[in-house]
Amino acid sequence: MTEHPLNLLFVIKSLDSRGGGAERVLSDVSAELVRRGHRLTIVSFDPPGSTDFYKIDPRIARVKAGIGNVRGKSRIGETIKRIAAVRKAATSLRPDVAIGWMHSGYIPLAMALAGTRVPLVASEHIDFSHYRTVPMQGLMIRLLASRFASVTAISDRVRSGFPPGLRDRMIVLPNPVTAEPERLADPVGGAEKILLTVGRLFDQKDHRTLVAAFARIAPRNPQWRLRIVGEGELRPDLEKQVEELGLKSKVDLPGVIDDISAEYDGAQLFVLPSKYESFGLATAEALAHGLPAVGFADCPGTNELIKHEVNGLLAQGGDREAALADALERLMTSEGLRQAYGAAGPKSVAHFSVAAIADRWESLLYLMAAGRALT
Repeated sequence: MTEHPLNLLFVIKSLDSRGGGAERVLSDVSAELVRRGHRLTIVSFDPPGSTDFYKIDPRIARVKAGIGNVRGKSRIGETIKRIAAVRKAATSLRPDVAIGWMHSGYIPLAMALAGTRVPLVASEHIDFSHYRTVPMQGLMIRLLASRFASVTAISDRVRSGFPPGLRDRMIVLPNPVTAEPERLADPVGGAEKILLTVGRLFDQKDHRTLVAAFARIAPRNPQWRLRIVGEGELRPDLEKQVEELGLKSKVDLPGVIDDISAEYDGAQLFVLPSKYESFGLATAEALAHGLPAVGFADCPGTNELIKHEVNGLLAQGGDREAALADALERLMTSEGLRQAYGAAGPKSVAHFSVAAIADRWESLLYLMAAGRALT
């Protein structure tokens, strides 16, 4: 490190039992930054006695403000109290740069820093199209945009979807991907083989199409099981679908798993049936673990990570269920393709290593601390 250590304040709504991709990214990036000698404090609104789902480096100061219901929509009274708590922390810590993680972190942080000279980086992790479904959030972001020294987006495509006033101050910082080299998957496997998907159980991920596609090909491929790792509001619907299709003995719904690496390592094939992704962290992690991957050719995020017939297959066609079933069965019935595509996976996402992404974060934070605008 050629420059002085920075004093950094991160604000996120919650790190307690959520298991989301953005929370995992914060855990990885913050650990690498503190390893490099920077001083970090992470403030969340979790209850004081709660446990962070992802491990936070013990060298990082951890503040749990215990304000409001962190798993539901924020009320006005809660937001006001959170702003006050963040302002108190910022006044005490006097950080060189403050980083708000997702809109639920950077909106109260922007208000808390009013009248201070602390530069604010708003770390965005979703498409702007999301805010069209929640207009009040979108309005708040537009109103506070002038207070953001910089805004991060996780891909060029995500950045391009933001309004000019925000897009002009955005920088692309992809999510880091972690995989332990000694824990690569075996795409061939044993007598029983696992088709794995990882993601929250809600409409965007389109697990219903996956279950229906698997039902088409399961009878011809009895050695395969479908494992859907994640939790969400659509669990009852998926459980009902699995039962109606006679797949209870072939489909697992284990919920959120602590050791996600073990899930990748134990699978032979990965699939993400999403309609859209901001980045596709689970797909990138699967590739890093040496798993061949399948997704949809029209799914933003997924189609930027899966290289058709290089590290996996992209299903395409008007009938999503049939197209996905065909792509899956092509790989389920070919050990050679699974091995070839799996071997290409780690190299295809090597530029998303934690060290490489932390380098980019570090450069941005030094710029912000120096008061230099992005060009």
